[in-house]
Amino acid sequence: MKTIQYTITDADGLHARPAGLLVNLAKALDSEITITCGEKNANAKKLFAVMALHVKEGDTIEIAASGKNEEQDIKAIGDFCRENL
Repeated sequence: MKTIQYTITDADGLHARPAGLLVNLAKALDSEITITCGEKNANAKKLFAVMALHVKEGDTIEIAASGKNEEQDIKAIGDFCRENL
């Protein structure tokens, strides 16, 4: 399992548009992707689960990838976060 941490810089937090893009990216990856914010966890391939995290600006999320391509997949997720969140 590979993990990264990312602090949200977008003033709107992880709102619907970037959450949808993140979910689409996660669905395209082979690994199981989990997002943790505080005490809450979500499957990154499920939009309502990601939205239920209520991630705001300044929150630090941890993203974990587990699978045969976890190294590539966590890099793709990290790049997405830096560009969109």
